[in-house]
Amino acid sequence: PSIPPSLSAGDTSVLAGLYGPSETKLSKELPDRAALEVLLRPKVGLPGVLERSREQQLRQTCEAVVLGVLHPRTAITLVLQVLSDAGSLLSCCLNAACLGLLDAGLPLSSLFCGVTCALSPDGTITLDPTARQEQEARAVLTFAIDSSERKVLMATTKGSCSVEEMQQCLVTAQGATDTIFQFYRDSLRRRYSK
Repeated sequence: PSIPPSLSAGDTSVLAGLYGPSETKLSKELPDRAALEVLLRPKVGLPGVLERSREQQLRQTCEAVVLGVLHPRTAITLVLQVLSDAGSLLSCCLNAACLGLLDAGLPLSSLFCGVTCALSPDGTITLDPTARQEQEARAVLTFAIDSSERKVLMATTKGSCSVEEMQQCLVTAQGATDTIFQFYRDSLRRRYSK
């Protein structure tokens, strides 16, 4: 059996497990595509409101690239287990989700990655902020960006920022995607060249 992919970004770490496409309950079955479910498990305790909200963001991002029409009337379940959270958790979850989809061999229209930016009170942008940098920031923005056209699949903001500042964060995040997609390639090359 293969080891499920895990992703670490600094001291934040998430383990991804993908199950399916498999038979689904009639009540959840979609006649034209696969039903995708994303479950986000915190390090300790039960999932709460924040996890449910993030599950929806992750599911919508994955649905944007998974070619579910190739597996109608089936279920695909993606489980993301948080091993440690030291900041930039949502972007780490996005990256672990993409690597999980890739590792499972699901057909995708493109890849995607997550990038988190923290906007400090003086307007400085920090990529992949730590938990402390997120607490001190005026705004924290996370983007899911696709690999083909660098378009935004999902964006979320905590705090307040101007439209111009959001645009600056997006440009900074799009600039960081090359490094992440190269990391994907290197990881897959190492994994499958053994």
